[in-house]
Amino acid sequence: MSGPNTNYDPVQVTPLDADHVEAMVADALEAIGSVTTTAELKTVRIAHTGDRSPLALAYREIGALPPHARKDAGQRLGQARARLNQAVAERQEVLAAAELEARLVEETVDVTLPVELAPRGAVHPITAMMDMMSDVFLALGWEVAEGPELEAEWLNFDALNTGPDHPARGLTDTLFVEPTENHTLMRTQTSPVQARALLSRDLPLYVVCPGKVYRADEYDATHLPVFHQLEGLVVDKGISMAHLKGSLDHLARALFGDDVETRLRPHFFPFTEPSAEIDLLCFVCHGTSVGDPDHPCRTCRSEGWIEWGGCGVVNPRVLAAAGIDTDVYSGFAFGMGIDRTVMFRNAATDLRDFVEGDVRFSRSLKGGAR
Repeated sequence: MSGPNTNYDPVQVTPLDADHVEAMVADALEAIGSVTTTAELKTVRIAHTGDRSPLALAYREIGALPPHARKDAGQRLGQARARLNQAVAERQEVLAAAELEARLVEETVDVTLPVELAPRGAVHPITAMMDMMSDVFLALGWEVAEGPELEAEWLNFDALNTGPDHPARGLTDTLFVEPTENHTLMRTQTSPVQARALLSRDLPLYVVCPGKVYRADEYDATHLPVFHQLEGLVVDKGISMAHLKGSLDHLARALFGDDVETRLRPHFFPFTEPSAEIDLLCFVCHGTSVGDPDHPCRTCRSEGWIEWGGCGVVNPRVLAAAGIDTDVYSGFAFGMGIDRTVMFRNAATDLRDFVEGDVRFSRSLKGGAR
């Protein structure tokens, strides 16, 4: 059996030759020094230190050497790889710092400029109108009263002189809450807040009651099952219809302008006597379209007046139900739809637009500011 080839010259294995290894290192260092981005450096690193790089292929040739020559070849290649890894690390640090600096310059944010962090919303015109109408009466020294939307049937009807056979107490108009034996419902008006005020507050009483109400109505262009009302109540000594008319005129002028006119038409409401409907002189045609077929008015339908709400002197039975001496005190009450008031001010034609939640619609309407 023959022994190992101790006379084998490692120089004859070309990839392991010292000069050849130095040449590979020189080529790699030149490539590393020429790159300008970390992405390019990654490509060069793989090409010169990866599994298919010249140095990696040279390592495979070590097995062809006799045992006594493998140590020197391994050290030579190991030192070459170490030099390249160090060069790559140093170049990586330089390029990463340069790229960070460039990014900081390009992405500089001027913190002194105003920034819109979220889309700007808008106050809903109904909310704005509710606040404005309340402010009109707050300026007169009135108070704002609120109450629950889930209401007792007695406060919603009986305390307001609405008998058990009144059509409004039917399922076609009122949303009762089960179980029905509890006699609770979603309030059909904000009038129960007035009843609560009569029972809980001292006299004289000057309150305005804005809020949400519920009816078993269709959902269409002119009706909503959920809408908003504002009602007012005054109970004091010597109150008459004249005080009512003056209060309503003041509210109308605050909402529609100083040239607006109002009128009262006889009507019937269980909780007021006498009762009236309050109309506004059409603020578009000012009544000139009446009898003029050549110039019709879409707002008032050429009637000259627009129905706004109901009002009247508080029925003595309502005061008596709250324990108030009707020989000493009298009062007036009124109520109108807030949604309808916003429609008047903006010539809106479809109530459904108010509940769709489109902020562009809210921005397009004027609510609390003319």
